Amino acid sequence: MKVQAIELRRISLPLVTPFRTSQYTEYERNLLIVALHTDVGVGWSECSADDAPVYWSEYQAGAIDVITKILGPALLRANDVTPALVAEILAPYKGHRTSKCALEAAVLDVWCRQAGISLADHLGAVRTAVPVGVSVAIEDTIDEMLARVDGYLADGYARIKLKIEPGRDVDVVRAVRRHIGDDVVLQVDGNGAYSLADAGHLMRLDEFGLTLLEQPLAFDDLRSHAALARMMRTPICLDESIVSLRSAADAIALGACRIINIKPCRVGGYLESRRIHDVCLANDIPVWCGGMLESGLGRAANLALAALPGFTMPGDISATDRYFTEDITRPFVLSGSTIDVPTGPGLGVQPDLEALARMTNWQSTVRLDDPA
Repeated sequence: MKVQAIELRRISLPLVTPFRTSQYTEYERNLLIVALHTDVGVGWSECSADDAPVYWSEYQAGAIDVITKILGPALLRANDVTPALVAEILAPYKGHRTSKCALEAAVLDVWCRQAGISLADHLGAVRTAVPVGVSVAIEDTIDEMLARVDGYLADGYARIKLKIEPGRDVDVVRAVRRHIGDDVVLQVDGNGAYSLADAGHLMRLDEFGLTLLEQPLAFDDLRSHAALARMMRTPICLDESIVSLRSAADAIALGACRIINIKPCRVGGYLESRRIHDVCLANDIPVWCGGMLESGLGRAANLALAALPGFTMPGDISATDRYFTEDITRPFVLSGSTIDVPTGPGLGVQPDLEALARMTNWQSTVRLDDPA
């Protein structure tokens, strides 16, 4: 397959409600949409880099720059591009995993479409629907948090995840647990807002029967996570710390976690995500699929990944209306507490070109004859 051009579009999707974590508050989701034009068709994907390098080191303007000047031209120069070759073609260029994931996903989409198979089947999916949870942003008051949780439970979500931060943690979790009872699956996410000095405080979370405590400490501190894991009954789950198969293997070997959140855009792609899944499955480490407030393109791909056998915990994929009143693809909806995995060729969804044009606020096309 020969890549002929890479079209980039920046879109803005207003959020139904502001999404606040310990790191930032988002009011709209700005995403970079990729259309990969090849000699066998067009593949679609999205780049989930945020506006600023807060969650991780990558950011949208940087992604545009590296795709336009380095990664995109590398794919364009290749005589043959297949999903398995993307990582090899881009390997000389360090980092930029989110941008690499976007390009790989677009290649997967067009390659699977041409082959007449779904991404889910290509990855090895074993489910036609996956249980999903919802991530609940930090609210100003506990009453607001409880009202939000009630709404999500009424919608049918199989698991509630609370974002926490110092000063808004133990009391909030206690109130939510009392409100929803012991039977609802509950977990919390610190987004690296704590240090090992907070271990005594974090251990107070053990009384609430949480499924996991996600990424409480800094992303680059596996040793402290391992120490905290030895102190707590609540399983530690790593998110930002897992950036590759190697980091996942190191975390498992150190005892830094008992659960792993796999985000394809964080680890460089869906094929690397599958490799991490395989290692976790071999080591009896449950995994689940995290989210980055994706459009329907990213949501479709994540559903395909979450249908693999090792994804035994509800992920952060959520229905479209959790975040957006309008998307660039058909909406994904809850069926009970699950969402159906797309079965059509490639991602199984395509953007509504009229909606995409309306939401686009910048676009550019990368070709080999460009000055860059």
